[in-house]
Amino acid sequence: MRVIIRSPQPRRFARALRAKGDFPLFFDDRLATVLRQRATGEANLRTQFRQLLDLLGRDRAQGTGSDASLIAAAWLRMEALADAIPAATRARLIREPGWRFRNPDLAAHFADHEPEVAAAALARADLAVEDWNALIPRLPVRARGFLRLRRDLPLDVEALLTRLGVHDRGLPPPAEAPRSEAPRSEPAAPPPADPPAPIPLRRVPAPAASAPVPPRSADETGRTEISALVERIAQFRRERGESPADLERSPRLPLGEVAERPARALSGFGFAADTAGRIAWAAAEVAPMVIGTRLFVASAAGSDDPLARAFARRQPIARGAVRLEGAPAISGEWIVDAEPRFSEEGHFAGYVGRFRRPADAAVGAAGGAAREADRIRQLLHELRTPVTAVQGYAEVIQQQLFGPAPHEYRALAAAIAADAARILAGFEELDRLARLETGALAIAPGESDLAALVRRTAVQLDAVLGGQQAGLALALGEAPSLIVAIDAEDAEALVWRLLASLAAACAPGERIAVALDPLIGGSGRAVVRLRAALPARLAAEENLFAATIRPAQGTINAGLFGTGFALRLARAEARAAGGDLRRSDRALELTLPLLGDSPVLPGALGG
Repeated sequence: MRVIIRSPQPRRFARALRAKGDFPLFFDDRLATVLRQRATGEANLRTQFRQLLDLLGRDRAQGTGSDASLIAAAWLRMEALADAIPAATRARLIREPGWRFRNPDLAAHFADHEPEVAAAALARADLAVEDWNALIPRLPVRARGFLRLRRDLPLDVEALLTRLGVHDRGLPPPAEAPRSEAPRSEPAAPPPADPPAPIPLRRVPAPAASAPVPPRSADETGRTEISALVERIAQFRRERGESPADLERSPRLPLGEVAERPARALSGFGFAADTAGRIAWAAAEVAPMVIGTRLFVASAAGSDDPLARAFARRQPIARGAVRLEGAPAISGEWIVDAEPRFSEEGHFAGYVGRFRRPADAAVGAAGGAAREADRIRQLLHELRTPVTAVQGYAEVIQQQLFGPAPHEYRALAAAIAADAARILAGFEELDRLARLETGALAIAPGESDLAALVRRTAVQLDAVLGGQQAGLALALGEAPSLIVAIDAEDAEALVWRLLASLAAACAPGERIAVALDPLIGGSGRAVVRLRAALPARLAAEENLFAATIRPAQGTINAGLFGTGFALRLARAEARAAGGDLRRSDRALELTLPLLGDSPVLPGALGG
């Protein structure tokens, strides 16, 4: 004996029945379980909406295992969720692939919602023919039009839509006027004096819901599933048209129906040469233009021509310069890369290689640097993705978003998140250096007071190094403000990166002399020079911008990759801003362009 329990409290009732007898019990309380959940967050609202879609979308014949009160409560909860979830989100949840609903009540419910929600629901509905025939007359007129967007409806349903006047969104073709039987010589009849009264439209009665339209065979409708598929394929071909690739592969006779194709510039092609140095094979697009052309001359091995010398010695050819004559597509200078071929017996069989157009030297150098920077950025992107994921999971554990966690785990997760943030900051510095050195990034122009930035940075560093009697010794005097033509944020980052790198290398009791004065640069323009003495650790380095020493002060860190990289990045930023950063004996000198209207005393400018 098997008993199915449908009760608001099925588990309590099941325990009571099990105590009375020994037989299996099955109950379905999924809908009650969903309704007991309190959805507070946005994600929980979407989850509960999706669960109700699955439960209410089942066939009514199967039911949901719940009584009428639970089903009514589910419809009320669905309405409440519709008010809390945007229409676009609800439509996206309904359009999710891999599911369809078979309950016509759900389709009728969503048909009264927003247009995108109604369209998504009617596109996901998978109803029987009798359900469609009973539902369509009850749908709003706007919702009926969405059904014409479907191409998988049964033939009887499409016939019902046609009878109800539901057509595609495109206008029907105009009806052709009947041809007049009168001869052309006869004049046309004059228009009537009074226009005829308009014929009133008759309302087509909708079929009753209780009397579904009987199914019709394919012979009656004149259309089968195969014919509908053929029509769709033909329509797709008509709408697709021809792409340039199709025109290239499909030659046409010059009958004037298509425009002449523009000549395509050749950037390279493959070839094969025989033992005499003539091209015996080439790519199909250039074969008629180059086959038979002699590339190499079988001269002595000591010839001045590098191609002839390589050909005589049967050596590989790398970046050989060749000039071709003939059709405009191949005429001009080319670069050849080729390898010798040999038969199985070891006999020379010619060359095989490729022609390519030479690139301009300046453009090639800039393009090579840009490609290298692009590869670095791609590598950083690949590295940044897993680090970001690690940081996210660590923050989830540390903030206990998925549940409580021990304090030891939270401490470890916080340390991991901090390390991940530091690594991501280092990646940003690498990306910034690559873009600055290749010219892909420029420093934004603006105005910033360099003297005020130096004073503010010195105060911050002295607060850390003051306990060790170390820090910066400023020699700025009472000079007025020195306004440089750099954006304030970029100028502050540059000054901090430079001074923090020097301060982090200070030994206890060591102070760095920093001077700031305006002067006339080598190009005759006014610049500001910041001169800072090098600490003893950095002064001993032969190449300061490639130094690998780590900062002596753990509380001051100018970057993830050490002092040398930080100074190299500062130099790239200074040069991008129109200045420079260079070493002068035992000091570093930073020069930045002075703003044209900066209030600098004329006597302060020196040579």
